[in-house]
Amino acid sequence: MHISIGGNEHVTKTPLRRAPVRIAALAALAVLALGGCDSEPEAAEGSGPSVIVPGKPGEENRKLSAEEAARQRAEDDSPNSADVAYARMMIEHHTQALEMTELAPDRAESTKVKALAERIAAAQSPEITAMKGWLKNHGKTENAEDGGGHEQHASMPGMATEAQLKKLRAARGKTFDQLFLTLMITHHDGALTMATDVKGQGNNIAIEEMADEVVAQQTSEITRMRDML
Repeated sequence: MHISIGGNEHVTKTPLRRAPVRIAALAALAVLALGGCDSEPEAAEGSGPSVIVPGKPGEENRKLSAEEAARQRAEDDSPNSADVAYARMMIEHHTQALEMTELAPDRAESTKVKALAERIAAAQSPEITAMKGWLKNHGKTENAEDGGGHEQHASMPGMATEAQLKKLRAARGKTFDQLFLTLMITHHDGALTMATDVKGQGNNIAIEEMADEVVAQQTSEITRMRDML
């Protein structure tokens, strides 16, 4: 600040005492802001999508966090209703596939179709045995205890109708080849749907491994059959 007195100029300096106060206040605000940021992850911890876990027969479904579901799966893989239903339905689903493949040696014209049918039978027959053994080991029958198993299984995805099977039995040569491939592609697609469903809803590791095998094998076979049409 400049002051002129009698032609002489004097400079008076005013001490800046407020600056340290302002710096201290800003520093305090920064500390508070950092503290607030640190607390946010804590609040978000454990917040993830919830998982609906099907209950065992007679029990209601439960809602668990993703972490709880993973922990429970690691500790206890006891079968739930989805696992049991999958094994029962897939036995019947595979059985129909074997009925279809048995027709190929006498009716198919294409050697590729005959070889495919043989591979399908060779894969699915042992899987039927494995699923029957799994049910027995867990004290479950092959059919639902309420006696309505067959009617329920008839609505499984991919299953051929009796009329379609009758038409397949009557077909010969190229007509059989085309119909067999068309029906079997649909049949495999249905198996993939069932396997995918149980992988999301089931709890048993053995069933999950069986479903993984179905997905891998039948996805490959679908691709092969589409190329043969």
